[in-house]
Amino acid sequence: MIDDFLAGDLTDIEAAVRAAAAAEIMPRHRQLAEDEIVEKNGPHDLVTVADRRAEEHLTASLGRLLPGSVVVGEEAVHADPKVYEALRGDAPVWIVDPVDGTRQFVRGETGFCTLVALAHRGEVVASWTYAPALDEMAVAVRGRGAHVDGIAIHAGSPAPDAVLRVAMSHPDYTSDEQKRALLGLRTDGFAARPCGSAGLEYLAVARGESDAVAFNWEYAWDHAAGLLLVTEAGGTQSTLSGEPFRIAGGNALPFTGARDRATADRVLAALRTGA
Repeated sequence: MIDDFLAGDLTDIEAAVRAAAAAEIMPRHRQLAEDEIVEKNGPHDLVTVADRRAEEHLTASLGRLLPGSVVVGEEAVHADPKVYEALRGDAPVWIVDPVDGTRQFVRGETGFCTLVALAHRGEVVASWTYAPALDEMAVAVRGRGAHVDGIAIHAGSPAPDAVLRVAMSHPDYTSDEQKRALLGLRTDGFAARPCGSAGLEYLAVARGESDAVAFNWEYAWDHAAGLLLVTEAGGTQSTLSGEPFRIAGGNALPFTGARDRATADRVLAALRTGA
């Protein structure tokens, strides 16, 4: 079922992502009213009417494009955590983050994106990362490489002695224990900074514009699309235990997505030192 679907024309998926952004996100960019912004779990965890409407739009359109599939969206899981269990089932799963980088969106900036990944039995097989304010679409399909607006991208490798540019979990979202692990990146050989939109940070790694990410939360909607993008661009990923990241959870954190194995090993070693 999945192989047949992936062998077909996937431009309908790209069109569905663009349509949701055009209908529900961009008309509200820099136009949000105060009552259209809500705190979910605190002042750093926001949701807007654009998040909710775009997820509803994508849930309907993606379900039609692949009958028998289910959708695990960030806002649906917030409303009912049991929705997340679909990641452990046998049905194809669309993993949706309607507005990744909501804080940037609320501030009227351009550094946000819509993330869609398709997974089956725990494996991510395709992903779409769309930055609507920049009109950039990154697509990755298992075994077929990564492309931005139809042009292949490659992560490449930094120079062996390069100072590594690493985007890491924002301090606002980390516990004291997590902060200690990430302190391992605050040392010589690393230029670490807090991340913005996770999806766009992964895209920067896939393009070779950044060397790695280091995150210590594991919600699938933030990572599924980007991890496939990085690996299809020639990069790699690993959790602190050395095992691949599992979208259904239970990972040894923090984890990294990096331009190559040597970079990932350097980042993991630093994180282990901090931990």
